[in-house]
Amino acid sequence: VQLQASGGGLVQAGGSLRLSCPASGRTFSRYAMAWFRQAAGKVREFVAGVTWSGGSTDYADSVEGRFTISRDNAKNTVYLQMNSLKPEDTAVYFCAAEYYSGNYIYRSTGNYHYWGQGTQVTVSS
Repeated sequence: VQLQASGGGLVQAGGSLRLSCPASGRTFSRYAMAWFRQAAGKVREFVAGVTWSGGSTDYADSVEGRFTISRDNAKNTVYLQMNSLKPEDTAVYFCAAEYYSGNYIYRSTGNYHYWGQGTQVTVSS
């Protein structure tokens, strides 16, 4: 599967952005999906994940209540709605996929084999 993240940009603190990640392939619905981010000089970290069906989601504590991950299997796309953005949310955001139809959501980068290119999100204070 090939992933193509988009939707990043420059926004003021308190603003919103919606990231999208369309995927190629006909078996998108069999992939667990996640968003990660990497700030300058820091390691890549888990942001949010969703199971293959969309039935379960998981969030990092730092974004819980502000970000929402969702997927549309008919459109082969996963989304990340980001509200109440803070300067500390500034990072390159990556979507990731793993062929997995279980209900556990992995938070480690090593559990995802497929990655899109990043999209920059910058939040000004």
